[in-house]
Amino acid sequence: MIMRIHRRNELLSRFFLVGRMYSSGEVVQDSSDITKKVCKIMISCPKLGLDTALDQSGIRVSEEVVEKVLEKFENAGMLAHRFFEWAAKQRNYVHSVRAYHVMIESMAKIRQYEIMWDLVNNMRSKGMLNIETFCIIMRKYARAQKVNEAVYTFNVMKKYDIPPNLAAFNGLLSALCKSKNVRKAQEIFDAMKDQFCPDSKTYSILLEGWGRAPNLPKARDIFRNMVDTGCTPDIVTYGIMVDVLCKAGRTDEAVQVIKEMEFSGCQPTSFIYSVLIHTYGIENRIEDAIDTFLQMERNGIRPDVAVYNSLVSAFCKVNKFQNAYKVVDEMDRKGVKPNARTCNILINGLIGRGDTDEAFKVFRKMCQVCEPDADTYTMMIKMFCERDELEVALKVWKYMKRKQFAPSLHTFSALINGLCCKGDASRACVLMEEMMERGIRPGRHTFGKLRQLLLKEEREDVLKFLQEKMNLLVKEPLCD
Repeated sequence: MIMRIHRRNELLSRFFLVGRMYSSGEVVQDSSDITKKVCKIMISCPKLGLDTALDQSGIRVSEEVVEKVLEKFENAGMLAHRFFEWAAKQRNYVHSVRAYHVMIESMAKIRQYEIMWDLVNNMRSKGMLNIETFCIIMRKYARAQKVNEAVYTFNVMKKYDIPPNLAAFNGLLSALCKSKNVRKAQEIFDAMKDQFCPDSKTYSILLEGWGRAPNLPKARDIFRNMVDTGCTPDIVTYGIMVDVLCKAGRTDEAVQVIKEMEFSGCQPTSFIYSVLIHTYGIENRIEDAIDTFLQMERNGIRPDVAVYNSLVSAFCKVNKFQNAYKVVDEMDRKGVKPNARTCNILINGLIGRGDTDEAFKVFRKMCQVCEPDADTYTMMIKMFCERDELEVALKVWKYMKRKQFAPSLHTFSALINGLCCKGDASRACVLMEEMMERGIRPGRHTFGKLRQLLLKEEREDVLKFLQEKMNLLVKEPLCD
């Protein structure tokens, strides 16, 4: 028996050796095939054995393959980082700027800021830093509500020999506005606007920020200030103004803005129509939503997936699901491919009205035409857990793994919560450990639920192990 195993391992070693010898020969593998093979290894292999498994596979990576793999595993930060480091050691391969940027985003997402700045310094040593590098970091800090760190990143650019320009200034303002820190953005704009020459994008960013606040009077002030300074509103600015008015419940005023655009020779975009259709849906004005869609087509604007999704959402809002399905069929006829958002709108609407069987049918059907995203899987897993069909939820989880999709924080949490409700502490612990291995810090509610279950079962040793692992995740960068 031992001899047979030894013989099999010897044959496997020869196979991998031959693969490496001929990898640069006449047979060239398609990059998508290589990407799938790498993803399969990463999904199935323990983190500590990943380097060995990748080495033995004989795979030769390219810039395209590495970028695709990193994007696929953006929710599995430390696993992605392990692959990133392995790829850097491969012959005839050098990381692209894009690969570094994806990795920086991934590390920032799980708050591994020390590793993130190590990557920045690595890029600096290779002369690869650019404005976008710092804009990514500013966005991630702002999203984590680390406002001072976002501003520091902007101020430190000079030390990295990347002088901040208008694009960087707009990047900082955008990061702050999108993270609901518009007052700080306005303060910085007022203090630094003389150092740069604000353009329509600068004002559009602030306009959108005050619109999200929501503070319609301040948004109007920004729009007037923009015009007074001689900066002409462009199609993007008009689109944001329409969006701001719609969100403030001023739909009829938004329609007037669109008419003013048309009168001045500025043709509304598909984005503007999608905003208006979506708003009519929220307000249960389904006839107005349909009329707007038809008006758009009459004006020669080809509906894109966002417009169709707005119409699907409008029909779901008034429980006209047959009409929503007809819209999806029309998308197919017009050559507009549904996306995960299309699927999520339908599933969310069906779950909301308690039609979970139909939601599952839509999920299975849509999986054939588009790739589900984290929200799709999370909704389905949560739905089956709430229906007390844990085994079906686990089947969805396994299907997700077969599709080589890296689960997000919310996807992990949905299944762990479901397992805890069923008293399955063992499987919940396995998932919790996997989650933390990937650098994802569990939410307080989810960890608290598992903690109560472990205490109830008098498994304090397991709880201590998980608590120490989480403390390590919070206090230190996850370096091996």
